[in-house]
Amino acid sequence: MRNVVLFSFILLFVLLIFCANRTTKNESSSLQSLYHHAKVTSHPGYEHIWPNIEFGWEIIVGTLIGVFGASFGSVGGVGGGGIFVPMLILIIGFDAKSATAISKCMVTGAAISTVFFNLKLRHPTLDIPMIDYDLVLLNQPVIILGISIGVVLSVVFADWMITVLLIIIFIVTSVKAFIKGLDTWKKETIVKEEFVKHLESTATSSEDVEYKYLPSCPDDEPQKKINQGTILSNIQWKKFGLLCFVWIAVLLLQIAKNYTATCSIKYWLLTLLQIPVTVGVSMYQAIGLYQGKKITVSKQDHGTHWPLHLLIVSLSCALLAGILGGLLGVGSGFVMGPLFIEFGIAPQVASATATLGMTFTASISVAQYFLLNRFPVPYALYLTIVATIAAYIGQKIIDRLVNIFQRASLIIFVLSFTILVSAIALGGVGISHMIEKIQRNEYMGFEDLCY
Repeated sequence: MRNVVLFSFILLFVLLIFCANRTTKNESSSLQSLYHHAKVTSHPGYEHIWPNIEFGWEIIVGTLIGVFGASFGSVGGVGGGGIFVPMLILIIGFDAKSATAISKCMVTGAAISTVFFNLKLRHPTLDIPMIDYDLVLLNQPVIILGISIGVVLSVVFADWMITVLLIIIFIVTSVKAFIKGLDTWKKETIVKEEFVKHLESTATSSEDVEYKYLPSCPDDEPQKKINQGTILSNIQWKKFGLLCFVWIAVLLLQIAKNYTATCSIKYWLLTLLQIPVTVGVSMYQAIGLYQGKKITVSKQDHGTHWPLHLLIVSLSCALLAGILGGLLGVGSGFVMGPLFIEFGIAPQVASATATLGMTFTASISVAQYFLLNRFPVPYALYLTIVATIAAYIGQKIIDRLVNIFQRASLIIFVLSFTILVSAIALGGVGISHMIEKIQRNEYMGFEDLCY
């Protein structure tokens, strides 16, 4: 852990020195040289604002906020995009669309780092991988479809509508997650008390008693070996391959769609072609779960057979999560993480599973943004490295805390806190833009998708 932290600070220091040298050579004395404008957008007349990468208070504060957002976001499985976007707009000075693109880069880096960390871990109480691939395969294709729908709706909906919807959904989700965290905390307290009473009432040593609710402390070497494994042994290749197939197919369709006229026959045909790819894979998994041919053992009460109503709820929430992700510009983990916990899945598994799904969705967006030149690569690369390192360190810290205090509810509280902070930050930015539009008497109704 010490070596990881030391390496991280050295890498960040080198990058900051590089930024400073680059700025010294290229910076002019004019105040307007702080910005250069790139007119690269699907909407005519829109100017992207890309600040020059330079060493100053903006990049220092932005880096610190990025570290905070990535470490907390990776723990809860939500990515941290709700913290990254306001930071990129208010602190560093990007326009909203460029900030969203760079935020996706940071979320992707943090998600990949978190997935790499979780691939080495096993389930806290069962001898299976930490990531539930069956759960990802059931929900993720539908989430990707929902994101495509949400992106279309984001063009039509007015900014104030999106802001109000974002605040309401995030606050409700945060409160529900907090209540679930309190409930889990109480259950953990009861289990710990019963465990202590059992130790006191028996003459056996603590080595003969197994504490099954959460992973045991780091000092317990036999249990630690159970909860760790090799990366290759923890990957279920067939299911992972199906996820990659959906990722590649949807990415190719999205790239092709970007080179067609909006609302043309070819545009809608490419959009509709996503349905058989995404829904087909999710239905294949759902039928297997319903018939008992496939299992999600992380949800032990429905491990061998999922009832129809639970499958409908899961797929509906996945579609809704995707729509909200595309509409609000945030990761689907903001909805799926709390939903998995509501299903009774262990917080560690819920976070790890939601993060794997978020890796696929965020990386699709990054690939599209890169091909369309929607973000400055040096800035995005630097902030992505920051998010990647911070996410890994955040996972290390929370894993150690959960093992020491024997409370997985800490993950739920971090999730609730991250969503609440995101609601305040994104809501504040949205409200400020609403006020500016009202003062300028701008049109605030529905927009035309095909203009």
